[in-house]
Amino acid sequence: MTDTIAAVATAMTASGIGIIRISGPDSRKIVGKIYCSKNGKKRIEEVPSHTINYGFICDGKETIDEVLIMVMDGPRSYTGEDTVEIDCHGGVLAMKRVLETVVKYGARPAEPGEFSKRAFLNGRMDLSQAEAVIDIINAQNEYALKSSLGQLRGNIQRVIKEIRERIIYQIAYIESALDDPEHISIDGYGEELKKEVDNLLLKLEGLLQTVREGKLMKEGIKTVIVGKPNAGKSSLLNTLVGEERAIVTDIAGTTRDVLEETIVLHGISLRMLDTAGIRSTEDVVEKIGVKKAVESAKDADLILYVVDSSVPLDENDEEIMGILQDKRAIVILNKADLQQVVTEEDLRKKTDHPIVTISAREEEGIDLLEQQIKKLFFEGELSFNDEIYITNVRHKAALDEAEKSLELVKNSIEMQMPEDFFSIDLMNAYEALGSIIGESVGEDLVNEIFSKFCTGK
Repeated sequence: MTDTIAAVATAMTASGIGIIRISGPDSRKIVGKIYCSKNGKKRIEEVPSHTINYGFICDGKETIDEVLIMVMDGPRSYTGEDTVEIDCHGGVLAMKRVLETVVKYGARPAEPGEFSKRAFLNGRMDLSQAEAVIDIINAQNEYALKSSLGQLRGNIQRVIKEIRERIIYQIAYIESALDDPEHISIDGYGEELKKEVDNLLLKLEGLLQTVREGKLMKEGIKTVIVGKPNAGKSSLLNTLVGEERAIVTDIAGTTRDVLEETIVLHGISLRMLDTAGIRSTEDVVEKIGVKKAVESAKDADLILYVVDSSVPLDENDEEIMGILQDKRAIVILNKADLQQVVTEEDLRKKTDHPIVTISAREEEGIDLLEQQIKKLFFEGELSFNDEIYITNVRHKAALDEAEKSLELVKNSIEMQMPEDFFSIDLMNAYEALGSIIGESVGEDLVNEIFSKFCTGK
């Protein structure tokens, strides 16, 4: 924390601008050695904080690049330390030369995530907010981005702190009563505590109920396309992706392996898997493809079952409908541009899943399919103003641990155990929740979390 660190904070690729970030006690001093103002009179060590200054980066008499220098003294900076950012031209060589010059005059190359780590250690953000930074960078859809921005604004921090304050109040009351029984009575306290624990459990259960939606927002909906050979599965994938990703022919069984693509529909990421047509076959390679299709469907968040409306249903369709049991699925009646042999009424007699009629080849009915997918997973519009979604596996594990500890408190109350038993489990819940916001975590965990960040963030 006493070193002054530096790194390129933008992508190392040809671009309009590149940013070299420097943070630490010697930021101004180091940049002052290599900065030359246009008129030669301005010194970075003397300019006011939170100003932008025009000039050049020089290594001795050699001019490296024309730059803008942004000066931000701590604690009003991203890291909470004195920070200088150099905006140079965005060429890879230009950024590399500027960074090399900064390091030459006293800075140390930053480790991955070291700027955000310093922001956390300096109290500029808690651990959940720091993790939101990397989630924002990696967000692949609108919902994931909005959820991460809410976490960065502190929505998880606020609810966790509120729960912890209520827990620590009960711990303090118990400890005070045990230390001073003459003045603080605990008669009937068990019933009062049970009511409070029940309320806290409701809050934790509410957060845990968002885990599934949070996972789908962050990782996308694993969507498997199944159906008989030549039903139009690959045509549907190509239509949704917007390009020819899958081979489409009139020959049944063209698709032999699982083909994966990611698309975004109405702000939702779908990890699309096109699979081999499911049918009885003696072809060894096709049989392997059919087995993979069935296995993929079992693990899917959503199954799109494509039915060829121009041919009758058969035993293969019966097998596929069996796979759909207890799964989220949409039945797609494809080839609406041809003479229909199978109708929506025929399918409703065999399945309770929603049915959408389309023509993948003519790209008709795709909007209805997209709307049905959104309706199936996200009822109504998500505003993200006050809504919290748990998207982090570490947060879920901590919430599970806190919930278990509070359940143990209830058990102790019902068994009329001594009050110090309540304190032990209450403290475990308090510590578990503290790990979410970084108030009770070890150095190894902190290092592991920030090591996943990119260098310069």
